[in-house]
Amino acid sequence: MAEEFTPAERDLLAPYFTDLDGPVFALVNLPEVVKGALFARYSRSPKSLRRLFLDEFLATGTLWGPAPTAFDTTRAEKLYERVFFEYGDDSVAQLGGVHLACEGASNVLTKVLEWGRLMAYLEQSTRYIPYDDRPAGRYRYHVPAELDGDLRARYVATLDATFDTYRAWLPRLHDFYATRYPMGTGESESAWRTSIRAKALDTLRGLLPAATTSNVGIYATGQAYEQLLLRMRAHPLMEVRAYADLMLVELRKVIPAFLRRVDLPDRGAAWSAYLAGTREESQRMAATLLANEAAEPRDEVTLADFDPDGEVKVVAAALYAVSSLPDDQLLAVARRMTHDERAAILRGYVGKRGNRRHRPGRAFERTAYRFDVLTDYGAFRDLQRHRLLTLEWQRLTPRHGYVMAEAIADAGAGDDWRRVMDDAAALHDDIAAVGFVDAASYAVPMAYRVRFYMDMNAREAMHVIELRTAPQGHPAYRRVCQSMHRLIAERAGHRAIADAITFADHSEVELERLQAERAAERRRAATSSP
Repeated sequence: MAEEFTPAERDLLAPYFTDLDGPVFALVNLPEVVKGALFARYSRSPKSLRRLFLDEFLATGTLWGPAPTAFDTTRAEKLYERVFFEYGDDSVAQLGGVHLACEGASNVLTKVLEWGRLMAYLEQSTRYIPYDDRPAGRYRYHVPAELDGDLRARYVATLDATFDTYRAWLPRLHDFYATRYPMGTGESESAWRTSIRAKALDTLRGLLPAATTSNVGIYATGQAYEQLLLRMRAHPLMEVRAYADLMLVELRKVIPAFLRRVDLPDRGAAWSAYLAGTREESQRMAATLLANEAAEPRDEVTLADFDPDGEVKVVAAALYAVSSLPDDQLLAVARRMTHDERAAILRGYVGKRGNRRHRPGRAFERTAYRFDVLTDYGAFRDLQRHRLLTLEWQRLTPRHGYVMAEAIADAGAGDDWRRVMDDAAALHDDIAAVGFVDAASYAVPMAYRVRFYMDMNAREAMHVIELRTAPQGHPAYRRVCQSMHRLIAERAGHRAIADAITFADHSEVELERLQAERAAERRRAATSSP
């Protein structure tokens, strides 16, 4: 039933609500703390949201009008003081969000920032942005505060030489690819040039060290930011802890009530100390118990764990919502079915997918795959952004060797590539030798391999594999996800699930971005035509 407002009330409400009559509306022009507190009060009041706003939150100051004044957030702050801080009702901290920019962050730090599941990120891309410029007279990389004296000077000299190599080879590799892949007859010059540029940047990104800086945009709730800051304040790297302090200052300007606990000695500080303690104890035990263990040889991708009965369980789950039987009985029924019957059920459940965004329901979450991956750090950076799965990685070192694209040798850059890798490995080892083990990773180029695992259910595997095998993707992560798809079918024996991953692309592509650029030009032409 529509609520009636007087003309005067409608004037007061209009700046803050997108609709004053219907049952669905958005909140605008309000501080995050007010929006969150308003929703928190909403759950404990019989009033409608707009009535609650008028009766309990609207003060004489407004954010709207010819002479706006600051909105009175006193009531909102007091409500959070009681519900969030005193009562410990953490869920209300999900009701306010902030867009935050973190600039000049190393590629080590960006992985820390992008660890949380319930956050949204956008990061500057090494495949579209060259790193050959020198703003303010220096290349874009982080110098760790842990280093000083001769070691710091050597670090700067080594990384400068690395970027000099990158800068020298970028135009030469561009010309190499332009010769290898000449523009075809009738080809759009713009699409071709963009693809050649992306190919050169893709190939050379392996030279860039993990210290290379990037810009990250984040959107998250107060609760997600609190968890991120607690982890960052426990981190062994000074850069990460310093950014945590900077982020806390800026976030408190927008959502102060959500972040009051972060640095209190008996609350957030104790939590961070707990996280640091568990990390240090785990490292100590690993050093003791694994000292004599050597890593066994592995392929780039290993299916480390899976459920042999996974497909049977997915079939049972697919029938659950459309039946009246309990879960365990459905599982028993699915076990008695023939292979063809189970395959038919899964085909019906998956249906006719028009594109990779058409994905089946949650029955595919009934089984999971755990992949151990050993690939270059550049590919890891892209795969690490899939946050709904479980992913953990080991420290970046030169221990597992590096990759070098055939084109590097063909273009004549092989000797320079190997020199950069060798110099970086020596620098890493010398930094680690003086006790800065974590900071040593900054010196390691992205061509070096890093070990990590990805643990995901079948539904997430469908998303990751189809997205990351697309022809326009980077060859390194395409190769990883193509292997995942094959392992699900052949190693796990889940062929019906693998068959449902319809849009996995196993083709070999020489100029990855060209197809996507052609499609983009077609869409632009279609929208601009009369």
